[in-house]
Amino acid sequence: MNTPEFDIVIAGAGLSGLSAAHFLKKRNPDVNMLIVEKSDRPGGAIRSLKKQGFLAEWGAHGFLDNVEESRELLNDLGLTDYVQKAPLKQFKRYICKNGKLVQIPQSPPTIIKSDLLSFPEKLRVLGDLWKKPITGEQTVAQWASHRFGKAILPFADIALTGTYAGDIDELRIDAVMPGIRNLEKTYGSVFKGVIKSRKNKASRRMPSMISFEDGMEFLLKRLAADKTIQYKSSVEAVKKTEKGWVLQVNGKPIQSKRIILALPINGALKILSELLKPPQSSVREAIVNNVVLGFDNSAEIPFGFGYLAPKIENRFALGTLFSIHMFPKRAPAGFNLIEILVGGTRNPEHLTLDDDEMVKRALEDVGKLIKLPDKPVFSKVLRPSSGIPQLEKGHLQLLAYKEQIQKQYDGLHICGFGWEAIGINDMVKQAKTAANAAFKGRSADRQDPEAKPVYF
Repeated sequence: MNTPEFDIVIAGAGLSGLSAAHFLKKRNPDVNMLIVEKSDRPGGAIRSLKKQGFLAEWGAHGFLDNVEESRELLNDLGLTDYVQKAPLKQFKRYICKNGKLVQIPQSPPTIIKSDLLSFPEKLRVLGDLWKKPITGEQTVAQWASHRFGKAILPFADIALTGTYAGDIDELRIDAVMPGIRNLEKTYGSVFKGVIKSRKNKASRRMPSMISFEDGMEFLLKRLAADKTIQYKSSVEAVKKTEKGWVLQVNGKPIQSKRIILALPINGALKILSELLKPPQSSVREAIVNNVVLGFDNSAEIPFGFGYLAPKIENRFALGTLFSIHMFPKRAPAGFNLIEILVGGTRNPEHLTLDDDEMVKRALEDVGKLIKLPDKPVFSKVLRPSSGIPQLEKGHLQLLAYKEQIQKQYDGLHICGFGWEAIGINDMVKQAKTAANAAFKGRSADRQDPEAKPVYF
């Protein structure tokens, strides 16, 4: 039997793999390409729930509209007219502090005027202007305490809870915020770096959160629509040959000139370890369950995106999304919807609860912060099969390993969830970089990380 041959094989039909395929097709419409996906559907961790008129998400709830590569993707797919936007400037965000919800200011003037920090604590935040950078690997907590003082830790906590559902005493600042860290090293101060790096740029507007009327899965379905995808197919091994690469897929060989591993980092490491031993075999993951609750209109849900709770508050829930306010038609007319996040690295034991107990405890916890009816009219616990990779100790060595193996093995290109970042915009940017490198037939040039604004 003849071995199938392709110009490029992409492992993974999640956002990274589908985006890489899109950008490759854009540059070379005639490329002979195959995507292999172990599940029976595209999208990976991005999946939307539509039931009884309620709409919720298993994974990402949206992405900001301030990244060129993602805007390019939307324009290419003709999706700009389908976009729903929730402007950050208009929507409030809250922190749970001392058992109450407190609005988080999003601009320097309002932060200075707020009473979230005492006057001495505000002065200590300004200590960033003269604190010298510490070299070597630091946790987010160590770094934030050194630069801004310990009073800022709850805010650093929720900023990372909202993205990684992780622990600031374990997450590494150089891995999760490399752009901010570069500003600190270059200018000796984060504040100075932000001011100087923006001096010659036009003022930047506050971005909007983007989603779609049918949820985030709509984007992935559109991306997958014109792609050749082989479902229920796992890449078990890859081998370099004189002709390119041979992939073992479900026990059968596939020949390809080049390959793109667009898998989550742990799946990629398992395959790559046969080519070159990585500094560590896997990374820790944080699993977050989404407790979706629908209520009648007696629920008093504050206007805004939702709230997050720092570890010091010792809450059952990591936070709650006020979905009914974020995007239209998330619930039937006259009803409300919230999505309560449970688990993460903070409380993995909560994930073992059955659905009824998890709904009960989530409702009790959130009900102490906002006025909710005793019982929801709709409930569903969404339990993802995979988690959020944690960029902890040794992650910089993994990034160096990724760069080394791509240079060592011609025609191998790597992108995917958990390597350099985990957000949708980051995935699309990395996918385009991998696609361009594969098109040119050489390894991607490493670029300086961008200092991204922090939104709570």
